[in-house]
Amino acid sequence: MKGVGLQFLRPYLWNKAKPIHTRAGAAHARFFTNTSTRCSLDTFETQSIRSGDVQKRIQELEAMKADHYPRITHDPRSLTCKGFRQRYAPLKADENKEDEIVTIRGRVHKSRIAGSKLVFFDLVQDGQRVQGICNLGRLKQTGVTAEQFKQFYHVLRRGDIFSITGIPQRTRTGELSVNAISIPRLLSPSLHRLPTELLDKETRIRNKHSDLLVNQESADILRLRSHMIQFLRDFFLDDGFLEVSTPILAGSAGGAVARPFTTSATEFPELPVNLRIAPELWLKRLILGGVDRVFEIGPSFRNEGLDASHNPEFTSCEFYKSFADLENLIAMTEALFSGLARFAEAKKEVEFTSLSPLNVDFSTPFKRVEFIPGIESAINRKLPDLASPGATSNVIRLFQEFSIPIPHSPTLPRLLDKLSSLYIEPHCSGPTFVAHHPECLSPLSKSFIDPTTKQRVSSRVELFIQSREIVNAYEEENSPFEQRRKFNDQVKWKDNENEANIDENYLEALEWGLPPTGGWGCGVDRLCMLFLGAKRIGDVLSFGNLRNVVGLAGEIKR
Repeated sequence: MKGVGLQFLRPYLWNKAKPIHTRAGAAHARFFTNTSTRCSLDTFETQSIRSGDVQKRIQELEAMKADHYPRITHDPRSLTCKGFRQRYAPLKADENKEDEIVTIRGRVHKSRIAGSKLVFFDLVQDGQRVQGICNLGRLKQTGVTAEQFKQFYHVLRRGDIFSITGIPQRTRTGELSVNAISIPRLLSPSLHRLPTELLDKETRIRNKHSDLLVNQESADILRLRSHMIQFLRDFFLDDGFLEVSTPILAGSAGGAVARPFTTSATEFPELPVNLRIAPELWLKRLILGGVDRVFEIGPSFRNEGLDASHNPEFTSCEFYKSFADLENLIAMTEALFSGLARFAEAKKEVEFTSLSPLNVDFSTPFKRVEFIPGIESAINRKLPDLASPGATSNVIRLFQEFSIPIPHSPTLPRLLDKLSSLYIEPHCSGPTFVAHHPECLSPLSKSFIDPTTKQRVSSRVELFIQSREIVNAYEEENSPFEQRRKFNDQVKWKDNENEANIDENYLEALEWGLPPTGGWGCGVDRLCMLFLGAKRIGDVLSFGNLRNVVGLAGEIKR
């Protein structure tokens, strides 16, 4: 790029250039102007993305008469910052490796000038830091002039991407460093000043790249989330499970009670296509096909509201295991969570130190609470027969008697779910299994008559931690006759948010004989919220929730 001007990057910032009046140019300018006003700190407003600062930076780079975005070539001496720290960790204070030369690449986070002959700067790559040292006395031995050295440290800026080639050493103060034998090379300049602090939540979401560079906690959340997902994957693979990917787009959406997103396909525009709300029915078809242990970690979509723990697009982990009963599912859940707790906390202590420890006791066995007895004990009243034709009206009278607000669309499942949220879930601070929900709450689960309450209940548990549902598990209904009856019941409770339907394809598949199967599902985003100490689901998503992603954070009234 030698000789090629940089004016094309921001032509409207140059006095010689004519103003841009296009919509795209105006929007571009508004973005860089408005972003500076969204930060809570003066540093970001005065040092970062003001057009005058960008213009000055471009002029400085133009004056260098050099290629500011060079290609890199293979260098056998190159190491990552992490690899460098691992290889040279044994070096003692004031010790070096004069016979070894390495190349390190990374982003400048700090720079310090000691007079006119010594420069220190920190390079960071993937969360690991290495100090670079540029000593004019040493560099002169390789032909570097004082003017070249001066030009280097004048253009060096926080946020730039540099490479440094030199000798590994540990300074007298114990800092692992690379002592340069040539002028560090600029690989990609930052035209904006990288702020030292960035606190405003909306600014951080809209400029996630800056947030990750400035706030260590944001970067640690992203990285530990990845490690946690890999832990889940390894847990199932080590137990003989097969990982699969199932369709996201289909003609109907089943496997949960939720409103789907609907779209269309160019190939057949007359037919509606739904984004999946759960992978459950697909995975059980694989069990029918003889894949005895199967799991999937992937996205699902529900066209519902947003709050602190819900996002229309979310990641779930589901597994299905032939010949597993409810006790097997409970034992697997306890083993998984106790192991994940040890793993995550160990990572926080060593690698992700910006994250706070989780104050939850995952000692097994976890506490258990029965759904119906738990509610009856709290209200000191027996629930009516929930299988009777008048069950809904009887439960509504109970709401009225206790002055409980009746939910919108008061179907029997919604009423019972409301009672659980009032009388059971708030008391589940530690890991707690809520077991044996009424049958109407679990249309895909096997059910039985509870010998104590004489109510028809499901063979199901939910795991709550800190009063939030994390896991849903049950023995799968494998009778096509019972499943049809339960689908029909769900259709009776259909409303705007529950577009229930009878999945004839799934019922036909059940006719081939589904073995007794245990199914398990976990919201990965909520799981990450728990272990990473996040208060909002958007904090554990790469680019925030749906409102942030579509760019409406400033326009939609919360």
